[in-house]
Amino acid sequence: MFKSLATTQALQNSLTQAAISGRSPWQDARLRFFRNKAAVFSLLLLSSIVLACVFGPLLLPHNYDSTDWDAINLAPSWQNWHLFGTDDVGRDLLVRTLVGGRISLMVGALATLAAVTLGVLWGATSGFLGGQADNLMMRAVDMMYAIPYLLIAILMVTLLGREFYLVVLTITVLSWMDMARVVRGQTLSIKSKEYVEAARAIGVSKPAIIARHIIPNLLGIVVIYTTVTVPAVILTESMLSFLGLGVQEPMTSWGVLIGDGVKVMESQPWQLLFPAAMLSLTLYCTNYIGDGLRDALDPKDK
Repeated sequence: MFKSLATTQALQNSLTQAAISGRSPWQDARLRFFRNKAAVFSLLLLSSIVLACVFGPLLLPHNYDSTDWDAINLAPSWQNWHLFGTDDVGRDLLVRTLVGGRISLMVGALATLAAVTLGVLWGATSGFLGGQADNLMMRAVDMMYAIPYLLIAILMVTLLGREFYLVVLTITVLSWMDMARVVRGQTLSIKSKEYVEAARAIGVSKPAIIARHIIPNLLGIVVIYTTVTVPAVILTESMLSFLGLGVQEPMTSWGVLIGDGVKVMESQPWQLLFPAAMLSLTLYCTNYIGDGLRDALDPKDK
């Protein structure tokens, strides 16, 4: 009881301080985020990885699909700028790792954006409507959960192909259900608030209430959950590529490179080490950024 009173008092004091200083809650959250050294370092490191993947291949003397027959399975060296070595057909591993990072990061960003958008709309609509509509919509989500996601991925890739946008579509189908459930639970709480009841009383339409009152108040939890979804999506793409269900050669991704590296890890370990290290660093960074955002958007952690 005393702990609860102390927490409430601390929250009131923090809100009073924010009001006195003239800072908005979002400005306060930004200050809390930048006080988290691990999150800030992860943000800088992830930004460096993204910039390297975007601009690095433009600065290197090799193309991702060009071969150097005099440097097949070359260990990392300065010879012809093969800093990460080469693969079994003489392709430069550094440029292929960076180009593969482009694909993995693009899939992660686009599939996460699509999954979050679909999940937020589905969950907010289901939670707000309630009743039979809510039951039907959530039973549809349960049916999707009941089907093994790997089976869905194999069927979609087999039937639709392995083009880039189809890989994004496949991962979106696998990733939106968790967001829908989280948003639906938050919506059930928000729709009983006074401002939603007031909007109903003055005749605001249901789509307008969802768009103007429900979804904006879900922004904090959506931002946090998005940072959790991004690494999961990147990992899913890497797994599909590792199984041969991702992008097609000569295009590559971190999953494709890791799959190729596993085959020769005893004799050419660098082919596995570098793409696996890039993938691991990216996943660690996104997880730490997610932790920082979670702490920053929770006023009790101030």
